[in-house]
Amino acid sequence: MKPIISSIEIENRVIVAKYQRLMVGAKVVLVEKASGRQLSETVTRVASPVPVGALRIRVPDAIEPGTYFLRAFNGHGEDAAQSADFEIG
Repeated sequence: MKPIISSIEIENRVIVAKYQRLMVGAKVVLVEKASGRQLSETVTRVASPVPVGALRIRVPDAIEPGTYFLRAFNGHGEDAAQSADFEIG
């Protein structure tokens, strides 16, 4: 079964992303949709050995409003999952 990022909630510039089937060591990064640029200052790693959970990512003030998505990479650096698009205002 393929890993998924199932839901995104944003409150006070903190993204909470629920995931399924992401393994320990997977890396999740915020991506600007228009440019495809990965925002390295938002990289988070899955630390839980349980493949179901949630991640919290603080959005730095320097990140401009726009459309974004989360992309997950497995421990080998290969694409594992991508969230739906969402807006940061």
